[in-house]
Amino acid sequence: MTATGPRVAVIRFPGLNCENETRRAVIDQGVSADVFMWNGPTDELAHYDAYVLPGGFSYQDRVRAGAIAAKDRVMDCIIEQAAAGKPVLGICNGAQILVESGLVPGLAAGNVEVGLARNIMPDRDGYYSRWSYLRVESEATAATAGLRVGDVVPVPVAHAEGRFVTTEDGLVERLRANGQIAFTYCTPDGTVADRFPWNPNGSTAAIAGISNPAGNVVAMMPHPERSTWLYQVPETLAGRWGRERRDARGDTRLLSAPGPGALIIRSICDRLLARGGV
Repeated sequence: MTATGPRVAVIRFPGLNCENETRRAVIDQGVSADVFMWNGPTDELAHYDAYVLPGGFSYQDRVRAGAIAAKDRVMDCIIEQAAAGKPVLGICNGAQILVESGLVPGLAAGNVEVGLARNIMPDRDGYYSRWSYLRVESEATAATAGLRVGDVVPVPVAHAEGRFVTTEDGLVERLRANGQIAFTYCTPDGTVADRFPWNPNGSTAAIAGISNPAGNVVAMMPHPERSTWLYQVPETLAGRWGRERRDARGDTRLLSAPGPGALIIRSICDRLLARGGV
């Protein structure tokens, strides 16, 4: 494969359903992207500069969400490329795959140190979709390098098993000290959420996204590709982004401007553009 600029592989596992809009979100940042089949040749996959594992229901979420895909042969290649420093972003089911593969949080290589358990919500159960607010907790990850600690980014969530949990004493504190907690759920004013609905799944310490120690691999439950353009933002959304959406009403040019999720995708793409292609 000959590339003249950085290229991103968006991995399609059986049952995923967000690969095309994720690819579009990457391309919108000026980076080439391909949808790459899970059973494609890994010697070709190794030539890409970054990888995104998008959302959906890989292998119908049998056993546990992401558990089967994490054992696929393609993950051996992604683990090798991540060790070489290439960015890897897992979104929703992609985050579950990264956790189940041991890539995140990655303190002990290959070990599954956190889980993404079933949502805990008052008076309801199962799949839940809503707009959430993310507070940036670290600038040391590929998904937050273009942001600042304390920034609030509204991004939709849509999952049934998105609650970060661990049985290891002190792990959350270690992740926080290492700068590995990329995002927490928060209220519109940036206060870390301690209850539903701002913490939409009961996640431990309101965690919404975690990285590996090097910061190049990030697993996040919310969907930045679903808020890449301003027209995707609801007019009723609280805060700056809702105001911008209302002000853009009826103006196609303004509605096509970047949305909040683009800030996360751009962080990874800017890193690639700075490095150049393979």
